[in-house]
Amino acid sequence: MAKTSQPVGRTALLASAVAVLGMLTACGTDSGTAGTARSSHDEPSAGASSALPDRSTGGEPTAGTVPGDTAGTLPSDTAGSASASARTDGRCHTSELRASVGRVDPGAGQRNFPLVLTNTSERTCTLYGYPGAAFEDASGRQLGPDPERAPASPRTVTLAPGGSAWAGLSFSSPQISGARTATPAELVVTPPDERDPIEVTWKDGEVPVGGNESSVSVTALAPGTGP
Repeated sequence: MAKTSQPVGRTALLASAVAVLGMLTACGTDSGTAGTARSSHDEPSAGASSALPDRSTGGEPTAGTVPGDTAGTLPSDTAGSASASARTDGRCHTSELRASVGRVDPGAGQRNFPLVLTNTSERTCTLYGYPGAAFEDASGRQLGPDPERAPASPRTVTLAPGGSAWAGLSFSSPQISGARTATPAELVVTPPDERDPIEVTWKDGEVPVGGNESSVSVTALAPGTGP
């Protein structure tokens, strides 16, 4: 009986060894697969790549992923914005005006001239207050002091395209006052609240620039081209 059971025992022992070897091989295979999945060199699956930005364009999201259409929400160009501002701020600017000097209106030893500002733009704008004025010689040197402002209550003058406003420019006749005189080449006019002047050729002879009774005055702007 002992000789009969020995081959059976060896057979059972061999089967057990094969089974244990199979289990060890399976464990080694599972361990290697898990390590490979954690490798940083592996490409992500198709499901994972759909949640990542497209690296082929430098990592920028596509237009479809931007909230809103950026092309449709870009601001207008700065030049257009500046033009829109100039059209809606109300005040007449130097570039929109033409200056002229009307016909002299002599009276009581005075020489009175309407100084006229005309709207040459295609929009309606406004003027308020006194224009600046100064006589200059051909070299651009001012002759005499700035005109004095005549007492008044300024009002807003609205100018439609082609409309005008005027201010009175007055001084005593030099022949009567005996003031020192000069003959200007230009009258330089600056619209209210503006820095850029308008040069008007002066064609009306001598003006007082010093001495007694040499002051020149200017009135506030009023609608129209003269009294």
